[in-house]
Amino acid sequence: MSNNRFQFLILLVLLGACSQSSNDSVEERVSPDIVSNPASAEGETGNSATPAFTFDEMQFDFGTINSGEKVTHVFSFTNSGTADLIISQVKASCGCTTPSYPENPISPGERGEIKVVFNSEGIAGQIDKDITVLANTTPTTRVLRLTGEVIKVNTKP
Repeated sequence: MSNNRFQFLILLVLLGACSQSSNDSVEERVSPDIVSNPASAEGETGNSATPAFTFDEMQFDFGTINSGEKVTHVFSFTNSGTADLIISQVKASCGCTTPSYPENPISPGERGEIKVVFNSEGIAGQIDKDITVLANTTPTTRVLRLTGEVIKVNTKP
């Protein structure tokens, strides 16, 4: 009976590994209060100068890795709009994924990068992680995706 309790405890720990909030690790670099989205409720804009994301890719499949490995990927983009693009926040759907993003405004025509590091320690199975980007664009959020498969490595001889 104590073996079942131990297995249940291990299962809870593994399931909770990705439920940690990434809010604690995400530092507020630009206050969301200064991000101004020019679109009105009716979808009209009062100013024709607006920033816009054009990502090279919105999803990355890292393939198959062994549990414990880290995957790093860079989502590159261009500000294809006509005003400075300001990213106020980037959040991952899981504490096992850490994003980093430009702190300074990206001028029209300039390129930027959102770097994502996925740590597969203690994780196994199919992976589908969302990385939500909040910026002064229309729409204000974009969702990037990281997918793949993590194979559990048997450490017992």
